[in-house]
Amino acid sequence: MLLIWLALAAIAVWAMARLGRQTERRGRGHWRVTATLLGSALLAGGALAAFRGSWLTGGALAAAGLYLAWASRARAEVRSEPISAADARAVLGVGPVATEAEIRAAWKKAMARAHPDQGGTEGLATRVNAARDRLLRKTGRG
Repeated sequence: MLLIWLALAAIAVWAMARLGRQTERRGRGHWRVTATLLGSALLAGGALAAFRGSWLTGGALAAAGLYLAWASRARAEVRSEPISAADARAVLGVGPVATEAEIRAAWKKAMARAHPDQGGTEGLATRVNAARDRLLRKTGRG
């Protein structure tokens, strides 16, 4: 019986730690919270069934719990739209005849503000990267 309680406690700690790291927009965050809680309940039920000797039921519940936990981890990939050369120059703040070094320096400065770890967003960082790629590709230096 002690093993059952230890397994349930470990699952509860895992769920709480995971829910504490949620930093998504509202709709997606609710899905992740719900999937984590339901996955935790299924894992706990699977552990309980397996400890009681019902291996098939326990395995099915644990597999369903692991699937939900894994599916809730998938994040939507942020893709950038095609950006014009004028927009790219505006994003990076460089002129039409900027050199490769100027473009890279402007990108580094913009990325320092736009990076998600520095308070920016994934979308803004993707746009800054797209601007750099567009300008370096246009000049044949990328």
